[in-house]
Amino acid sequence: MKYGTDAQKKEHLPKITAGLIRWCQGYSEPNAGSDLASLQTRAESDGDDFVITGQKIWTSYANYADWIFCLVRTDGAAKKHDGISFILFDMTSKGVSTKPILLISGYSPFCETFFDNVRVPKSHVVGTVNRGWDVAKYLLQHERAMISGMGERGVGRPLGQVAADSVGNRRAGPAGRFDAARPDFDLRDRRGGAVGGRRARGRSGQGRPVASGILLGDEYYGTELNKRRYEILMSAGGVDALEWESERSRGGARPRAWLRTKANSIEGGTSEVMLGIVAKRILDLPGA
Repeated sequence: MKYGTDAQKKEHLPKITAGLIRWCQGYSEPNAGSDLASLQTRAESDGDDFVITGQKIWTSYANYADWIFCLVRTDGAAKKHDGISFILFDMTSKGVSTKPILLISGYSPFCETFFDNVRVPKSHVVGTVNRGWDVAKYLLQHERAMISGMGERGVGRPLGQVAADSVGNRRAGPAGRFDAARPDFDLRDRRGGAVGGRRARGRSGQGRPVASGILLGDEYYGTELNKRRYEILMSAGGVDALEWESERSRGGARPRAWLRTKANSIEGGTSEVMLGIVAKRILDLPGA
């Protein structure tokens, strides 16, 4: 909506809003994850087309997607963050293939995606050729705003009550004290709340992207807060919280959600990388 041409908007937005098309994101590569600007998937100019060669990884639901929005390197001699273009193409194009990445559970939304001389019209570039990093950064702000609000559940309620509700115990008092598994378990000194989510949403102006540096800090805050929140919920639940497949545990919803929080500090940029960028761009720390 921000960078697309009128023709691109007319082609894709109605299908997106009607739920008639599925998209995947071609960002990460085997050697370009948090350091995304190191991507090496190439797009060579050939008349009115680009010919794309390379590989993406962790492409969620690529095996079901109809189209992909993809970062490719269109100028190999440019600086790392320059020479990258943002391009759209059909996943049924000749030369595109996907391979699911199965996790230990036997299931995974992730795929490896391969491009073998895929021919894509240059008219499918979003924004300006070689300025795709601008588009990607803008788009990532939406993801980072979402991640930063992960601790928002339970806004305005004591964390002890949230934990008590999660383990099915309604006897929590106003101080957040309850006896789910340990009568002496007290959450008063282990507050988390949802401050990160409120801060991020307040700054984002009802969902609009804000300065990337602020969101990087909020993303780190939100991911760490969410991990801490689930650690507290698991501690509060005691042995019962470890149930993995019973009907009582709703198919192990609680421990699976707890394990899922570990990925929060990896997806969208690892926590270590986020802290490094905050130190450099916001705090202007020496040597950062």
